[in-house]
Amino acid sequence: MLKAIIVDDEQHCVDRITKLLKKYNSLIQLDYTVNTVSKAKQYLEKEEPDIVFLDVQIYEETGFDLLRQLSKINFEIIFTTAYESYAVEAFKFSALDYLLKPIDEEDFDRAIEKIKNKTSLTELSKKMETLFHNLKEVNTSNTKKIALPTLEGLTLVYIHDIIRCQSDTSYVHLYLKRNKKITVAKTLKYFEGLLEAHGFFRTHHSHLINLSMVEKYVKGKGGYVLMQDGSSVEIAVRRKEQFLKQLSGI
Repeated sequence: MLKAIIVDDEQHCVDRITKLLKKYNSLIQLDYTVNTVSKAKQYLEKEEPDIVFLDVQIYEETGFDLLRQLSKINFEIIFTTAYESYAVEAFKFSALDYLLKPIDEEDFDRAIEKIKNKTSLTELSKKMETLFHNLKEVNTSNTKKIALPTLEGLTLVYIHDIIRCQSDTSYVHLYLKRNKKITVAKTLKYFEGLLEAHGFFRTHHSHLINLSMVEKYVKGKGGYVLMQDGSSVEIAVRRKEQFLKQLSGI
């Protein structure tokens, strides 16, 4: 039996999570609900829950304030937030689960399914390291990190070290500076959504490139680019105009 707590200052949100947890009463026991950072800290310093449903904004404080005050974090965290904000991007980069309010039942169920495969403390530590790093560097894309789930565990890389991403069926190969390569069981669309706001461009169905890593553009029907790792990447004809517009803007 997993022990859970809810940290949220809005009673209707507490009620929603409580209701959604009922179908999991053979797996998860709701042990405590609390509506302030100070009370949550007191509880977490004494008890050892398995899951914390943690609101991002708690009155004038945040869930991040709470986590920074703890001497250790050895529980799974599912963040909840009412806003599509910088915090949501930080969760995605850190491979941490979050739920947008009002909480959708299917999204909730998916988050619980992931909880069943409990994360190791090492991976949890890496996720939190990435989260806090990215929250500090919220205004500087070049210093952001991303947590990549590989077969060996989580690998943390700087976004500016990624030269290109290439799809391979249900996998994506990420080619980095210093001739490094990482393979991740994700789709290229996943990385496109994560990185396009940070200077990456989908050149065609199988390639996503870091525009700052382009060495040269060679004209043609669609043309192609030469990247800093020596690779050449084709530009789809339908994407050529948008590509040249974005390339000229960096």
